[in-house]
Amino acid sequence: MPNILESLYHGSLFPNEDTISKDPSYRPLNRQISESIEAWRQRLSPGEFEELESLLELYSQVQGMDMTAAFVSGFKAGTMMMIEVLVEE
Repeated sequence: MPNILESLYHGSLFPNEDTISKDPSYRPLNRQISESIEAWRQRLSPGEFEELESLLELYSQVQGMDMTAAFVSGFKAGTMMMIEVLVEE
């Protein structure tokens, strides 16, 4: 298995794709969302449901941006902590 730096260089490291919440509420909530979307699909006309899907896609894009910002912020904080620990005063 290549190290982290090699994986970053080769573009084969995708932490966001490998991350699944371990919170016990995650799967039931995800199932509830899927069931709700299916209920809306049956309730709305095809055109209305496409509009809802577009709205959900926009929300997903914003959520992805928020997750990226949180990852970058956490990574920077962790790196600054490492630097502080390693730098001699």
